[in-house]
Amino acid sequence: MQVRDINVNKKIAQGVEIPLPNSTLIMGIAPKGYVACSYFNITVAEKLGDCAATVKGIKSIDELLTSKVVEVTSAARKRGIKPGMSGSRALAKMF
Repeated sequence: MQVRDINVNKKIAQGVEIPLPNSTLIMGIAPKGYVACSYFNITVAEKLGDCAATVKGIKSIDELLTSKVVEVTSAARKRGIKPGMSGSRALAKMF
């Protein structure tokens, strides 16, 4: 497992990579939400009221930041996060 700081617009988020048998779970965590690989179930995140966004086809924290968001929860939409923006931009809106 790897945990490291991510600099997002001069603020620090946490990047997490957890190797699993068939894939790697990857996410960036900010104080008010997270951006994660599509391993996360956005429907469950919505039910829990999480501010969350997902990206697809990534293999690292760096790719999470540069990939485009594909799904968001309603809490994320309220913070201005939309599909098509970069993971980094979405994460910046979660501070």
